[in-house]
Amino acid sequence: MTDAQRSGCPINLSLEVLGDKWSLLVIRDMMFGNRRHFRELLTRSEEGISSNILADRLKSLLDEGVISREDDPTHKQKGIYSLTEKGIELLPVLAQMAGWGYKYLPVSEELGIRAKLLSGGGPKMWAEFMDELREVHLGIKQRRKAGASVSERLQAAYEAVVRKKQAS
Repeated sequence: MTDAQRSGCPINLSLEVLGDKWSLLVIRDMMFGNRRHFRELLTRSEEGISSNILADRLKSLLDEGVISREDDPTHKQKGIYSLTEKGIELLPVLAQMAGWGYKYLPVSEELGIRAKLLSGGGPKMWAEFMDELREVHLGIKQRRKAGASVSERLQAAYEAVVRKKQAS
């Protein structure tokens, strides 16, 4: 145990890596929104993260091995952020948190639909979605199931709720 850690408790240690307000939201945006560039993470966040906080969280997540960064081949000064296996394996945690929030907090219908579907889909759906994330972020080819991917189903459900709200 290092001096920077308060204890060897796994919950405490996890909170030291992920327990600030922004880290899980950055991971969420990479996972569910496929936001991979700094500018996308900065401008498309629902919560409005500031650039200095985003830079700090990205550095922390990089240092912890939750995400990785590669140079963007299309622009020398840009980077592409990817979830590592360590980051991808946070999906069940985020799914459980989202399900809890959906059940107990006043979430909006359009932002809660993904939580509802992930909660209902359970570990089987999470495993399928994690495989999709491995393909996108790690380049590991996966055997595709027939039909829409989990990310496509989540996006379609979100868009259906938005359309329904716009029509009413």
